[in-house]
Amino acid sequence: MKAILLPVLIFWSLHLYADGYRLETVVDDIGVPWGMVWLDNGDMLVSSRSGEMHRINAEGKRTAIEGVPEVHTNNQGGLLDLERHPRYDVNGWLYLSYSSKEGEGKGSHTAIMRAKLDGNRLTDKQVLYKATPNTSSGRHYGSRIAFDREGYLYFSIGDRGDRDNNPQDLTRDGGKIYRLTDRGEVPNDNPFVDKEGAMPAIYSWGHRNPQGMAMHPLSGDIWIHEHGPRGGDEVNLIKAGANYGWPILSYGINYGGSEFAEAETREGYESPVHYWDPSIAPSGMTFITSERYPEWRGDLIVGSLKFRYLVFCEVAGDRIMSTQILFEDIGRVRTVKEGPDGYLYVATEDNGIIRIVPEES
Repeated sequence: MKAILLPVLIFWSLHLYADGYRLETVVDDIGVPWGMVWLDNGDMLVSSRSGEMHRINAEGKRTAIEGVPEVHTNNQGGLLDLERHPRYDVNGWLYLSYSSKEGEGKGSHTAIMRAKLDGNRLTDKQVLYKATPNTSSGRHYGSRIAFDREGYLYFSIGDRGDRDNNPQDLTRDGGKIYRLTDRGEVPNDNPFVDKEGAMPAIYSWGHRNPQGMAMHPLSGDIWIHEHGPRGGDEVNLIKAGANYGWPILSYGINYGGSEFAEAETREGYESPVHYWDPSIAPSGMTFITSERYPEWRGDLIVGSLKFRYLVFCEVAGDRIMSTQILFEDIGRVRTVKEGPDGYLYVATEDNGIIRIVPEES
């Protein structure tokens, strides 16, 4: 496994008010929105952490979706991410992550389900993965979902607040990125399929709580970001079998101010392509491909829960060269997606879902 030995620089964040763009409210008062996808007719589906799913049409009319799986609304747990199959127009499969009580132990753990939408009801529901064992901890479910160019399904499960046991143990769920086929099967070339005792769905390990995931539109690589402790939020490029070091390595410290990590980088472990200190509490990310934002194409947008803004990340190859702050105080950003109309949509916990529109539109 090749380590990244070059130091990762922290770039000063410059305030950018995005002259030439305005914000439009698509829908307000939607609780804690977590995932957004669009149906072929242009309607938007939004998952809310409280366990509700909404269908929103072009006029902003909201319809409740029935048949949503039972979720354990437990602090950070609930109905979480939402993604559509790359060939949704052919097969109609939707994918969702949520905190499920099913299985061994008290409490809940992250589950991945696929289902179809018949009118306003989820049908044909199939659980593809259920992490074990359950825990009463309400932290670090992870739960972001993305597909790669070959149609493989990636998802994150956080360390569930048990950093000393889960992230560095391949026999345990938690603190990992997972990879399955779209039907929930383990690919034969997953890195740990032949390792005795290892969870075969694991693709990478040593993660804390990844709540952002996106495929790079040119390379096809899967990028994630994950929450650090006090400081040390990371952006990582995911590689098969790679160990990202948590909690052995970290740029952060304990919330109480004490140090715990052995180092920041080390040979044999993957270093982040970027990190934030102080933490921004990142949530949601998307690469920009739309012609509506020509000066941003190919770059990355990340949401901040803590500071209630977006972060523009200038990307060159597999590195982040600089960051800039966009649209301060728009609310606790939970996710950001590029819609089929080419606009950027931002889901916030305070101000609903917002669309970024060029002034001339």
